[in-house]
Amino acid sequence: MTPQTGENRTAGLEERITGALVGAAVGDALGGPVEGYSPEQITERHGGRIHGVVGPWNGDAWRTARPIAPYHKGDGHVTDDTLMTHALVRMYATVRDHLDAYAVAEHLVPDLMNTPRWIPELEAEALPLQRIFLAEKWLVARLHYGHADPREAGVGNIVNCGAAMYMAPVGLVNAANPAGAYAEALDVAGAHQSSYGREAAGVLAAGVAAACAPGASPDSVVAACLSLAKDGTRAAIEQVCEVAARHTDFESALRPLREAVAPYDTVGPDYRSPSLAARRPSRLHAIEELPVALGMLLVSGGDFRHAVLGAVNYGRDCDSIATMAGALAGALGAPVPEDWAKTVAEASRLDLWQPAAALTEVTREIFERDVRRRRAHEEAFAGIGGTSGGTRCSD
Repeated sequence: MTPQTGENRTAGLEERITGALVGAAVGDALGGPVEGYSPEQITERHGGRIHGVVGPWNGDAWRTARPIAPYHKGDGHVTDDTLMTHALVRMYATVRDHLDAYAVAEHLVPDLMNTPRWIPELEAEALPLQRIFLAEKWLVARLHYGHADPREAGVGNIVNCGAAMYMAPVGLVNAANPAGAYAEALDVAGAHQSSYGREAAGVLAAGVAAACAPGASPDSVVAACLSLAKDGTRAAIEQVCEVAARHTDFESALRPLREAVAPYDTVGPDYRSPSLAARRPSRLHAIEELPVALGMLLVSGGDFRHAVLGAVNYGRDCDSIATMAGALAGALGAPVPEDWAKTVAEASRLDLWQPAAALTEVTREIFERDVRRRRAHEEAFAGIGGTSGGTRCSD
């Protein structure tokens, strides 16, 4: 596969937001049917590497076959990664401003609990709460039933990629402002995660924001992430991306990337049988998904198809890895294959483009509000003699 180059770097805000959100959903759908398996198992099951949408791992027995039942993973169905991403977009569309942990309690939790929506994997309308994983159900248990301080509600939850997997919208709202995206995502994710799970949410948002900047590249995205990441998350990204820089094809990178991230990953070699130390808070560790997604972005040179297929064929938690890789590549302006997007939208019975249109409108509103707030601060600061000569900051 040939990495894509400069022509995708001139994309505008709407195109980048659309690419990121549609791209995340496509990556999610492609990775879902092989989640939890190794590259070798995926190759054996499918007679080679995956190159697009595939069916359920257990074929027609998906309704009862463990460990996936009762979810129809495959055939272009998105998973909870996309359901949560779209829920976060709805929060922005309601609040129409920057979000925090209290907004999660006030808006996201009722959305999960009270509003039936089409759930592709269940092939039925149901409450999102009935599909999301235990780490996301924690939001409801802690915030609705436990009345926890939203800023601290994530403490005690398992530490995984649960918050990071749906944090791309925060990066898009803060397009070209990685530090702002990082700070906002940490606040939002505090209701859901702690430790390196929360940190990954902040860094993923920062990466998406950095990808939206004019002239952005995979290298500049990684650099922005490293400038903000802390502790084990930073170390894991450094190690994985150092290895990724030596590869230009995901096939040769699959094993080296796993070996690079393994010392920081608490789950262990068998994804379906996590170690006793798995998903516990630590300053030394990191989630696996974010560093690998960034690594695949580098390997692909920013090409959407290559980055997402690398993430999918990596296996393990590959729906979330591909969700992140798809969001990053899409935010860079790399085109999402139309046939993939059409298949996923039709199979999932979801409008993948409406959330992007809504978030683009809200993002512009928030930016205009930020400018007014910044100007008011400049005036106030100048009024107390804070600027040189006591005059207002120039534009």
